[in-house]
Amino acid sequence: MITTLHNDRLLRALRRQPVDVTPVWLMRQAGRYLPEYRATRARAGNFMRLCQTPELACEVTLQPLARFPLDAAILFSDILTVPDAMGLGLSFSEGGGPQFARPVHSAADIKRLFVPDPEVELRYVMDAVRLIRQELRGQVPLIGFAGSPWTLATYMVEGGSSKDYVRIKSLLYDQPESLHRLLEITTQSIIAYLNAQLASGAQALMVFDTWGGILTPRAYQEFSLAYLSRIVAGLVRKTGDEQAPVILFTKGGGAWLEEIAATGCDAVGIDWTLNLGDARRRIGDRVAVQGNLDPAVLYASPDRIRQQVAHVLADFGPGPGHVFNLGHGIQPGTDPEHARVLVEAVHELSGPYHASTGR
Repeated sequence: MITTLHNDRLLRALRRQPVDVTPVWLMRQAGRYLPEYRATRARAGNFMRLCQTPELACEVTLQPLARFPLDAAILFSDILTVPDAMGLGLSFSEGGGPQFARPVHSAADIKRLFVPDPEVELRYVMDAVRLIRQELRGQVPLIGFAGSPWTLATYMVEGGSSKDYVRIKSLLYDQPESLHRLLEITTQSIIAYLNAQLASGAQALMVFDTWGGILTPRAYQEFSLAYLSRIVAGLVRKTGDEQAPVILFTKGGGAWLEEIAATGCDAVGIDWTLNLGDARRRIGDRVAVQGNLDPAVLYASPDRIRQQVAHVLADFGPGPGHVFNLGHGIQPGTDPEHARVLVEAVHELSGPYHASTGR
């Protein structure tokens, strides 16, 4: 699928190439803070049906682009579609978090797992990617994504969200071989899933390691980072003369920034607990940086939002290699007009940082 991109700022920034202004997109930019999203979800009946209906997934993916001058679309889906496709029975309680009907609690449970075929068990995601690319008509790039092996394993073992991670950490320390078997099959599944997204039309990829930050440094290296490196190495990223860029994001992973940058990824996502200037100094010119406004800033007044956007841009400084984003997903109670202020402020205020290198 070859389509001329009218706006390629995101891809250029991820490749550390010159841009005219800093590109911006928002984690969870299609979501409950938008009234049109809530209307589409109500029409779908529930969250899973929304994810599993390509036409509706396409509709909500495009909704924020109709409102804001964003520089990327991100596939609307959920990181837990992969374990659901393995037979764990995913559901979402109304107003609550995810739950698995058949969580992984034993070696026998792990043995029953299989690598889903992206064009069979996850065909609805691939159909959504193909439809979104078609409907974008080259407006902006499409980002595909997956959860990290460690993060998926956390949900699979805990059976859903957790506050204390007792089950997964017990498995890690008491039966590490079993956890590695789980992470192995999850890694194989994610590689197949992401490669299928690329083949279906995704132009960049992001891996969300949401719970990597709960690990000790030694455990992070063994049970998260090693598998993130495997994923990057296993992707078939060549598209024409360029490679599809890959962003790795470990929430709470600032202590391991250099190690994440050394995986072979193109960009490292940063949460709001790390100064972007410090991050840039630590990794040098190896990879691009994405982030990192605190999502709570969007509860402030427009003037305060612009002020905080200016701080983030100044922290990174001049030159290529910055994709502006939140430090985590946009919150459901956010005023959509405040998201507009953020996006427009990034474009307006970032121009001087690219004056000597922009196209």
